[in-house]
Amino acid sequence: MTVTNPETLPPRPAPRFPEELVASTAFLLKRLGFLAKEQALTAYERTGLGPYHHAILIALDEGAPETQGAIADALGYDRGQLVGLLDELEEQGLVARRRDPSDRRRHVVRLTPDGRRALGRLRTVARRLENDLVTPLDEQEREQLHALLQRLAEHHLPRCSRIVPVPAGAEPPSPIAK
Repeated sequence: MTVTNPETLPPRPAPRFPEELVASTAFLLKRLGFLAKEQALTAYERTGLGPYHHAILIALDEGAPETQGAIADALGYDRGQLVGLLDELEEQGLVARRRDPSDRRRHVVRLTPDGRRALGRLRTVARRLENDLVTPLDEQEREQLHALLQRLAEHHLPRCSRIVPVPAGAEPPSPIAK
């Protein structure tokens, strides 16, 4: 009788999803979303920050309203959750908060020089994650995928609308680094 050690067996391939599910665009978007989120959380964890922190730094860098409430509204975050995230960013010296001189009840938030450097590192992480996700696609397919997803997002999630619409026939800037 041969005894097989389970630790030496090759890993079993994951079973395939049922064909009807794989034929569903919504199912594929959902599964890819789960994969992207899992990979992002792992990659961001190595930086000591998370995707929520990254979004706050982006909002501040793009000149979003600087009050805590306005940042929460701009990103769709719960205001209480935002305060905790800002506390973490402030502890690392990436943002600075001060009372609004015109309204002492509000705090104004700004990006610090260390915050700008951290944002650069987080952008590199995000580009790598996105490039890994779309690896099988060539540049034209990547642009086409983004354009289609943008149209869907603008229809279902108006907050995803582009600030400056891309004129018909013009090429939108590629969000994916080459």
